[in-house]
Amino acid sequence: MAGIAGWIHWRHNIQEQQGVLAGMLAALAHRGPDGQTLWLDEGSPAALGQRRRGSLDLTRRGRPPAPHWVLALDGEIYNLEQLREELARRGHPCPDGTPGEVVLQCYRAWGIACLQRLEGPFALALWDGTRRSLLLARDPLGIRPLFFARRGETLIFASEIKALLAHPHIRPQVDSQGLAELWLMGPGRTPGQGVFKGIGELRAGEFKTIGPGRAWRQRYWHLYSREHPDDAPTTAAVVQELTTAAIGRQLDDPAGTCVMLSGGLDSTLIAAVAQEALTRAGRGPLKTFSVQYTGEEQYFQANPFQPQRDTPWAWEAARFLQTEHQAITLDAAQLTAALAEAMRARDLPGMADIDASLLLFCRAIKEAMPGAAVALAGEGADELFGGYPWFHMPAALAADTFPWSLRLEERTRLMAPDLLAAIDPHEYVRARYQEALAQVPRLPGEHPAAARRREIFHLTMFYWLPTLLDRQDRMAAAAGLGIRLPFLSRRLAEYAWNIPWEMKNLKGVPKGILRLAFEEEVSPPIAWRPKSPYPKTFNPEFLAAVQAGVREIISDGRSPLLDLINKPAVAALAGEGGSPTGHPWFGQLMTAPQMLAYLIQMDGWLREYRIQLV
Repeated sequence: MAGIAGWIHWRHNIQEQQGVLAGMLAALAHRGPDGQTLWLDEGSPAALGQRRRGSLDLTRRGRPPAPHWVLALDGEIYNLEQLREELARRGHPCPDGTPGEVVLQCYRAWGIACLQRLEGPFALALWDGTRRSLLLARDPLGIRPLFFARRGETLIFASEIKALLAHPHIRPQVDSQGLAELWLMGPGRTPGQGVFKGIGELRAGEFKTIGPGRAWRQRYWHLYSREHPDDAPTTAAVVQELTTAAIGRQLDDPAGTCVMLSGGLDSTLIAAVAQEALTRAGRGPLKTFSVQYTGEEQYFQANPFQPQRDTPWAWEAARFLQTEHQAITLDAAQLTAALAEAMRARDLPGMADIDASLLLFCRAIKEAMPGAAVALAGEGADELFGGYPWFHMPAALAADTFPWSLRLEERTRLMAPDLLAAIDPHEYVRARYQEALAQVPRLPGEHPAAARRREIFHLTMFYWLPTLLDRQDRMAAAAGLGIRLPFLSRRLAEYAWNIPWEMKNLKGVPKGILRLAFEEEVSPPIAWRPKSPYPKTFNPEFLAAVQAGVREIISDGRSPLLDLINKPAVAALAGEGGSPTGHPWFGQLMTAPQMLAYLIQMDGWLREYRIQLV
């Protein structure tokens, strides 16, 4: 993991701006605690900087004092060896063999088309002195972040919003569109939107180039819809092969790798493949970690969205695989205290205690595995194979909106009347939804029911998944832990995209084809266990804490949140009583306590970031 930042300006003397670049990188110190490197060259309009773990030098090629190519990279390239061999055959040797050097030589050999060849998560900024242009790019599935802002003739970029805000040209302003994103799309946001006025982000699989008097932005990677030629057994075999290969590519240091183990299919099969690799290497056992909450046995309440506790299943998976397992226990006070830290990690209000618990979980893993610890996690499987409830709920399939956010009224009733009038919530959400549907790659002649599920898959992969990737990246980075997501392999995504629903839902079971592919690697009860999402606390102490926190905000006449809320409605939600369960207003986990915690995060964000509403 690393952090990158910089800008391009065609007139100013860049060399005088070293302090500005250093300040931007200081805001990213958590992404690269081992130091920083800055590149500001006389005669060049570009400034690039990088925070890194390990080696600190930006990758450069050319003759001093004016290097032709300079690269700042946040990423991991899993096919380095193959690329090195191919580059050597083409006359572009990579004697150092570092990811940065390989990526830069790939660009020299293939230009922008090199992005198609890189396997792994990345965000990069590359200054091409021969063309006097800056290339910004993000990996196909958007695992690593990259934000940007244009101010006059200056284009500024950074891994996180906090680094952009460290530039003197960027102010923490939020307009009506930003408020609409926070209230109506949040705790996610429309991909490409940065919420802050004038701040955007590269979307998954996009690049942006900026040259003198010209700039363009486009996707370099797409999913293509076509008929699936394989039968179920063949499909299961291919899924197993691609998934196993993806996990194997991310086990470059098995001894320093652990698995976030829930006891569900996805994380258990990752642990099974990793444990086997350690055994073959004569090392082990694999370390696995799970998260649980105080009072879990007493207070857990099964519901259609969270049918089971994870803890017993995580221990069962660890026993079956013979891993070295540790359960991390979090209490309500820790979750409440970490809400502010999680907001700062995202630079925005987020998934409340769901974010906070992951931040604390990552921090505990890092403490248990100091050094270059890397955790593998199962995100992506539900998106690729249809594990979420909205793939199976008739109401979600029929809804003319985002299927993980069906209760818009739960949000609008808490909004101030003036804000409602300025935003027009239903029209805003309708417009974002129609934009999302327009991006779906259609299959001509497809049955309407299959076409609708294709829409749901595309929405889930490119509008829901980014919320989870934001969460994974920012919480892990704030804790100093690297997280890898083997299911988010480009090759696996391309193959899974066209597997028909009848196979993905084999035997009428969500993710049936994935279960068939790995039923021999994990115990049968786990292989066919119903999906249960990332666990949240049901402890009434957390509900009481966030209710008290919101009541305190309401009673504080200085709170900037007061101008944005319907105080009677929010006060009623924060009243005594209530339940941590109920129908979610976002995703599977966010019910009344998370709404209250989200408002607490929003209040803290407005204050700490000194948000200017414009």
